Amino acid sequence: MTEQLAAMSGNVEELNSRIERAVADGQLMQSTVKNIRSLLTAAPTDLYFNSVHQLVDGCEWSELNDRFYQTLAFGTGGLRGRTIGKIVTTAECGAAREDERPQFPCVGTNAMNFFNVNRATRGLVAYLHDWNERQKISAKPKIVIAHDPRFFSKEFAEVAAKVAAENGCDACMFDGPRSVPELSFAVRYLKANAGIVITASHNPPYDNGYKVYFSDGAQVIEPHASGMIAKVNAIMTESFTPLPKDRQGKVTMIGKDIDQVYMQRLETLILDPQMIREAKSLRIVYTPLHGTGSVIIKPMLTRLGFNFRVVPEQDRFDGRFPTVKSPNPENSEALTMAVDLAQKEDADLVVATDPDCDRMGAAVRRKDGKMMLLTGNQTGSLLAWYRIKTLFDKGVLNEQNAPRAVIIKTFVTTDLQKAIAEHYGLRCVETLTGFKYIGAKLGKYERAIPEQLRQNYVDLTEQETRRLRLAHSSFYVFGGEESYGYSGADFVRDKDGNGAVIMFCEVAAYAKALRQTVDQLLDEIFATFGYFAEKNGSLVFEGAEGAKKIARLADSYSTKPFSQVLGSRVVEIKNFETNMIEDVEGDLIPKEKMSIFALEDGTRIAIRPSGTEPKIKYYLFAQRRPENGKFDFAHLSRIKAQVSEKLDRLWDWLQKDAESRLNK
Repeated sequence: MTEQLAAMSGNVEELNSRIERAVADGQLMQSTVKNIRSLLTAAPTDLYFNSVHQLVDGCEWSELNDRFYQTLAFGTGGLRGRTIGKIVTTAECGAAREDERPQFPCVGTNAMNFFNVNRATRGLVAYLHDWNERQKISAKPKIVIAHDPRFFSKEFAEVAAKVAAENGCDACMFDGPRSVPELSFAVRYLKANAGIVITASHNPPYDNGYKVYFSDGAQVIEPHASGMIAKVNAIMTESFTPLPKDRQGKVTMIGKDIDQVYMQRLETLILDPQMIREAKSLRIVYTPLHGTGSVIIKPMLTRLGFNFRVVPEQDRFDGRFPTVKSPNPENSEALTMAVDLAQKEDADLVVATDPDCDRMGAAVRRKDGKMMLLTGNQTGSLLAWYRIKTLFDKGVLNEQNAPRAVIIKTFVTTDLQKAIAEHYGLRCVETLTGFKYIGAKLGKYERAIPEQLRQNYVDLTEQETRRLRLAHSSFYVFGGEESYGYSGADFVRDKDGNGAVIMFCEVAAYAKALRQTVDQLLDEIFATFGYFAEKNGSLVFEGAEGAKKIARLADSYSTKPFSQVLGSRVVEIKNFETNMIEDVEGDLIPKEKMSIFALEDGTRIAIRPSGTEPKIKYYLFAQRRPENGKFDFAHLSRIKAQVSEKLDRLWDWLQKDAESRLNK
């Protein structure tokens, strides 16, 4: 190691000696030392060496292990990790003042930084070149790149564009922060080969990420995922020789032109424009939580004629997200300022989107005048019910063509949506968690249209594609997941916070037209289809040791599954890692480390490690169906209290059981 670090400044021999001593004392992992050596060997500047040296001087072994115990793996969702360390070194801080973002991102092989953005982009471009060659496509690959307002997002996007161009790929880069769904739309609209979004969604400010989309506008799945992963993970250095100038790609800036085309398509999500025009009394408060939602949602709400206010303190890009603990619209705290403004303005509805605007959260004014935060399952069920019902009312759907219509939800999303779909004669398809699987279904439905009829499908109007899908394939009415992600059309192949906001504002306008509140509308749905309630929980374990605990817990549910829970016998176990499971269309579900337990009392429990955060997630489901006709509202109120108490007891039991499993 001494020889390899000889070009570095500082006392290399002393650094090497202290690292070796830390390994001998069990303070540093062997993989940590291996990755430190690998990074410093090809370091382009002294930044890497100086940061490692300071952490060694401070005996910050835990920090070094977290930063270097692995090379940040490029998985099916791309990359995600810390871009600001738990400890910021003097070298990383650079010229930044104490209250500013560090000048440089976190040094480490297991961090989101220029090293890993470089590797990811070179691997992606290499895969695209190979793919074009196999498909006998002679044109240069084209990538569309977007970013959110997080720390280093703009710089990471610029590095990705530069690296892509120097490796023979054209790059179209948005001129400022843009949302995930607009990137998905732009990939298809510009007929690009792939897309990149620099974002960590609703994660804390110290995180960032790198998401990859293929030519269909959906996040990559197999077989492309494995091919890209292999290319990226084979690259262990950021050093490369650019292609000759005549073989390099070019970087093009895009922006308002794409915004306009995307907004024209979003407008088609409105099913009853006349009702919207008459909904002047509906009052809306919107917050983008310092993120990209403000770019599209504000002009869209204006264009559609909605009466709305925006939370002014949160209507500016800011990677610190200074007005919230977490920029996650799933959390009630994130909507506090919006709810306060709604109380002041006597608004009916609050809608919020996360920094990359793929998720939407909502709060509604109840009949008693108080604001009520909706769950992702409740919001999705309202959207699914309204869109199906209205398409029947408008004559787009009928008894004859309903079997060709479909809603898609994840296995961990409420079964209320399945009950609604089946009532109207629609198919309900269930997928693994992740909108990439919904995107894959949309690609399948497009390909099912006869080839001669789907030429230039992406350029056809929404009315034309709907006619083709109803006649020859499957008409996608709605898709959603419990984690506040929704979609109402196939022109975007990921969850769309922009579209979700305007779709939900239409639902609120419908309730207002009936002189109802949204919670009254929801109770009508519960009374008709049954009361479905869910509770989600998670256990967080950070760092290298935390990753081991998550893996141990997940494995234990497979090797030692529950036989009974709170006195109720387990009657079915679906192990998505070991079982062969097909969906209702006969498509095989990909393998995933997830188990779902069905209890004899109708309760379900799903458990899976998070794919994006250091946690293991638990999904609890309970339901009560009316035996004859509908629930009356007094009965419904009693059922709600009983089911809520049952889910609370179940979550307490699961936490104690998890602790017991870890202590064995």
